[in-house]
Amino acid sequence: MTEMSNTAPASILLIDDHPLLRTGVKQLIALDDELEVVGEASSAEEGVAKADALEPDLILLDLNMPEINGIECLKMLREAGVGSRVVVFTVSDNEEDVVAALKAGADGYLLKDMEPEDLLANLNQAALGKMVISDRLTTLLAQALQNNRSRKGPDIDTLTPREKQIIKLIAGGMSNKIIARKLSITEGTVKVHVKHLLKKLGLKSRVEVAVWAVQEGLG
Repeated sequence: MTEMSNTAPASILLIDDHPLLRTGVKQLIALDDELEVVGEASSAEEGVAKADALEPDLILLDLNMPEINGIECLKMLREAGVGSRVVVFTVSDNEEDVVAALKAGADGYLLKDMEPEDLLANLNQAALGKMVISDRLTTLLAQALQNNRSRKGPDIDTLTPREKQIIKLIAGGMSNKIIARKLSITEGTVKVHVKHLLKKLGLKSRVEVAVWAVQEGLG
């Protein structure tokens, strides 16, 4: 259990078609003063509607749901302009699922077989703006990126000193706001840098940038 703080707890929306799992996760989250479940949904459509209405800080999204799966739900959330951080919570450690989720804009990917205290720790990190991914998936993701990368992959030498600085901070799990504060630049400038970095490196998400940075010795 975390210590009480002066800030309001991070609000969480659960989107999962299993009522028993939602109940279990709610009971677990209730033990943490820094987190609070503000809503739950059993389908993608219901989840998008509630996300739009509640504007939660964090969405915990199941991958394998009937009719509309988690990947499609994630795309629907982004298309609807939902700005909440979305963490996929699933039993699947399949490489294609992990890569697809991250490319669709997920801010993390956690496995349902993780220890309860690890889930709470990761949710707290996600609420702070950090990327979260189950430990055993990091190597798998790195291999996927290695396999999918063009033979003429991005060269570290093409990066500017500022870009290298930002990549190191992204690899450290820092949000744009924290990076801006550390480098004494505006958050908008950081966003522009990150956008250019993704295009330059041919990557789709901050998680992929972080893994690439570790591979290249920048992390």
